[in-house]
Amino acid sequence: MKITFYGHACFGIDINGTHILIDPFISGNPLASSINIATIKADYILVTHAHQDHVLDVETIAERTGATIVSNYEIVMYYGAKNLKGHPVNHGGTFKTDVFSAKYVNAVHTSSFADGAYGGQPGGFVITAGEKSLYVAGDTAVTMDMKLIPMTTKLTAAIFPIGDNFTMGIEDAVIASDLVECDTVIGCHFNTFPPITIDTDEAKTAFEKANKELKILEIGETYQI
Repeated sequence: MKITFYGHACFGIDINGTHILIDPFISGNPLASSINIATIKADYILVTHAHQDHVLDVETIAERTGATIVSNYEIVMYYGAKNLKGHPVNHGGTFKTDVFSAKYVNAVHTSSFADGAYGGQPGGFVITAGEKSLYVAGDTAVTMDMKLIPMTTKLTAAIFPIGDNFTMGIEDAVIASDLVECDTVIGCHFNTFPPITIDTDEAKTAFEKANKELKILEIGETYQI
């Protein structure tokens, strides 16, 4: 898996030429001004929840690429009403293709669209391809439900929100890494706007003290697992 960070909580995942896009919020993020959404490839768009800082560019990219939107029932029906292709899942369910699987797991957060429409219950995804598995936590507090993940899946890496205020912060993210039994964490949902500004050096140090690695990717940077 080649994982490219597009800012905030948006990632592109390339699995041998199959392109997954997670929570596209690019055009509204000044920090991601170097990213051209017209060139982003997407066969599938995985949406953790409906907040604007996770779905702003879903329609634009899905219309251009014809990507299948994978999310909870309410989100997929919302986009289906706009004639966009989708596949609904719900918590505990797994979307499967010949290339990868994506299990929709619990997250503790809220979910609504900017127009006030209900966005269903938020979630995260455990994406597995071959021997590699990536947990995309979505926006969440640390939760004991995370202990369920390593019961069925050995994670290669995890993507956690670390900005605090709207999600878990660094201390809880370290705890979350223990719960999912994963020592390689990619940070997201930080420094995009003032309430979630953090000291990334302090964050890395906190993970180092726990004998773990926190990767802070530059926008546009790709990391392979």
